[in-house]
Amino acid sequence: MDFMFDARTQELQAQLLDFMDSHVYPAEGVFEEQLDALPDRWAWSTAPVMKELRAEARSRGLWNFFLPTTGEGNHSELGGGLTNLQYAPLAEITGRSLHLGPAALNCAAPDTGNMEVLAMFGTPEQQEQWLHPLLDGTIRSAFAMTEPDVASSDATNIAMSIVRDGDEYVINGRKWWITGAMNPECQIFIVMGKTDPDASRHRQQSQVLVPRDTPGLTVVRPMTVMGYDDHEHGGHAELRFEDVRVPVTNLIGEEGNGFGIAQARLGPGRIHHCMRSIGVAERAIELMCQRADSRVAFGRAISEQGVVRGWIAESRVRLEQLRLLVLKTAWLMDTVGNKGAHSEIQAIKIATPETVQWILDKAIQVHGAGGLSQDFPLANAYAGIRTLRFADGPDEVHKNALAKTEIARHRPAAS
Repeated sequence: MDFMFDARTQELQAQLLDFMDSHVYPAEGVFEEQLDALPDRWAWSTAPVMKELRAEARSRGLWNFFLPTTGEGNHSELGGGLTNLQYAPLAEITGRSLHLGPAALNCAAPDTGNMEVLAMFGTPEQQEQWLHPLLDGTIRSAFAMTEPDVASSDATNIAMSIVRDGDEYVINGRKWWITGAMNPECQIFIVMGKTDPDASRHRQQSQVLVPRDTPGLTVVRPMTVMGYDDHEHGGHAELRFEDVRVPVTNLIGEEGNGFGIAQARLGPGRIHHCMRSIGVAERAIELMCQRADSRVAFGRAISEQGVVRGWIAESRVRLEQLRLLVLKTAWLMDTVGNKGAHSEIQAIKIATPETVQWILDKAIQVHGAGGLSQDFPLANAYAGIRTLRFADGPDEVHKNALAKTEIARHRPAAS
């Protein structure tokens, strides 16, 4: 068993670490200042320093790494030409500056998942109109699935009405927690709703493309996350659809395939979140150690307190365990496909937010009241990681499904 990354990955790691040190970390404070000065505070992607970072990243070849070259959905001609296993340590590095790193490389959610959907299921015309501008970084996008009136953890509950009327679909309903929708550069929405309520449970839903300027589509309000508006990612929004009409050519795939497309999108999306979250935890450990070394309480540095050393050691152990599980999952996605790695994807989705949240909690505690403030990135990161325990499916859904698989695996032996 070889735990070394291949030469291509190591080369890109070195290039990306240099880019982070020379450009991304120094831009963090500048980005916050420029956001406050923007005419539209949600238009984070128009901040001058973000445009500079994206231009620099692209000139260095650090662009669109997320599209895989192996496993399901091989579209290396569109992306960075990497496997999931090669991309994992790079996504981790970008996660150390979560508001800047992924976006600078055009590898930020929800655009990555939406580009994967269009790459896998979009028609050539849909790809030309929407995928290519997304890959080029000239527009943003959103994925509209979650609804306020149903338990969206069960995707078959989605109730938005999508009714065919001649050569058009008519869409009515509400969505919320739609990431990226507040950003005016979000020009296209992938919308999931019911096209056939009488079909079998997993064949009732379809997905359609709805341009932002379509009459009847209203961005109602932003949604805050534990008091944070998350404007750096274009915000999470509530949407209202009132007799929204789009041509039938805006259907993604076939009618009734919406649930399957959603599952195909969420698998890679989950591992990308986990990859980046490991970077969040790495930076939290770094900040925790630096803070513990620089503060004195009761006559000695906090880093000499046994309880703090216990937190630091436990953080390192938990994070190394998590990283190995994520890398195994990436390797399985490359070698046996997303379906073959289904149980491992569920496992990392369960383990990652809980582990990283625990590490952030200890880092905040070491920082004292400062850890709760805007002077450090920890509180904001905590709110974001806590969100992951809902995003792409809540913990309980994944635990239930993983347990069912494990029970079924042992039944033949027991009988």
